[in-house]
Amino acid sequence: MIEILTTPEVARARETGRLVAEILQSLTSRCGVGTNLLEIDRWTAQMIADAGARSCYVDYEPSFGRGPFGHHICTAVNDAVLHGKPHDRVLADGDLLTLDLAVSLGGVAADAAVSVIVGASRPAESVAMIRATESALQAGIAAARPGARIGDLSHAIGSVLGAAGYSINTDFGGHGIGSQMHQDPAVPNTGRPGRGLTLRPGLLLALEPWVMADTDQLVTDPDGWTLRSATGCRTAHSEHTIAITDDGAEILTLPGH
Repeated sequence: MIEILTTPEVARARETGRLVAEILQSLTSRCGVGTNLLEIDRWTAQMIADAGARSCYVDYEPSFGRGPFGHHICTAVNDAVLHGKPHDRVLADGDLLTLDLAVSLGGVAADAAVSVIVGASRPAESVAMIRATESALQAGIAAARPGARIGDLSHAIGSVLGAAGYSINTDFGGHGIGSQMHQDPAVPNTGRPGRGLTLRPGLLLALEPWVMADTDQLVTDPDGWTLRSATGCRTAHSEHTIAITDDGAEILTLPGH
């Protein structure tokens, strides 16, 4: 299903996006050496409840997962990159932590992810991967406007990731979003320009470039959810929800937006 939101629905999406951004901002400021992933999940649950919203993950049960996700946020560390299921793990100095959060408020969802390095250490490879995903995300957003095609966004994202030296997995990528967290159209992280759906005002997209340092292959944890690099290398992931407007794209998942 592809949804085109009305003006009032886009206004509600701004509120949801702001909430997602503010929760992620709070979490990244609180997470440090010694923080437990289950503690992050509890903090997230409380902030979502305080806002009168709901996590899109608790009851999430797609075909590729094992039963309902059962937690409020995805927490991926080091070689984990997607659908990281919170578990009893304490963060250490230099860990690369990705937080991926999708929330529904007022019947409209928003989705965002951020990768950060924990503590004082700054491994060069981790810094480079985070910067590459952030740059690719900005390139995808810059390509989004009425009349553009999905392939234009995918090509912009993939060009940045490829130029940075990363191979690109296309099993998982960006997606449409609206009344549900995941909906059509799919937005792969590489593609050919001029192909795919034509964008129009009111369409919401979650763009999410992610990379692994030396592979494009994923393996699934025994938990049935957490996706890791097949080689054990580090990973990074950045994501924003955007709304296509009359003259471009508006980033909805910015704090204070």
